[in-house]
Amino acid sequence: MALFIGRFAANKHLVSCYFRGLYTSSLRTVSIKAAPAPPPSTETFDEKNARLKRPQSPHLTIYKPQLTSMLSITHRMTGMALCGYMTVLGLGSLTPFVDFPFLAESIANLHLPGAVLYSGKAMIAFPAAYHFINGIRHLLWDTGRFLTIKHVYTTGYITLGISLLFTAWLVTL
Repeated sequence: MALFIGRFAANKHLVSCYFRGLYTSSLRTVSIKAAPAPPPSTETFDEKNARLKRPQSPHLTIYKPQLTSMLSITHRMTGMALCGYMTVLGLGSLTPFVDFPFLAESIANLHLPGAVLYSGKAMIAFPAAYHFINGIRHLLWDTGRFLTIKHVYTTGYITLGISLLFTAWLVTL
């Protein structure tokens, strides 16, 4: 260490005035000029990335759909569908001349084929059935059960199966 300090002190490029502030009580003020700021660019983020030939992030296009992500998206979509149903039914109940028996009679007077009626009923029943069954699955997760990957996939398939059976039962009513 002493050898290093000796070499540093003996360096002919060092002048003692640089170290004067270390051993005197007067302080020097040093002014540093900042580099001028570049002019503001009108180039957008996407244009800059295109100019620099940077690839765009592929986001969802590179990922293989998984059961867990698809069931999560389906749960959210069925929740939004149920919210929409309730909004339409709630607003419909405010009108004095439209009630459920009138609506059922109007649909019966259309004389639609059975396949159209069953598919319409299924489109209404599936969100309710799936959201209900998957909600029970989430409640089981909240208790700390079925959280391993194997159990998550097993309960996912069971949820789909029961939801389809429940939908088929609701359609036949």
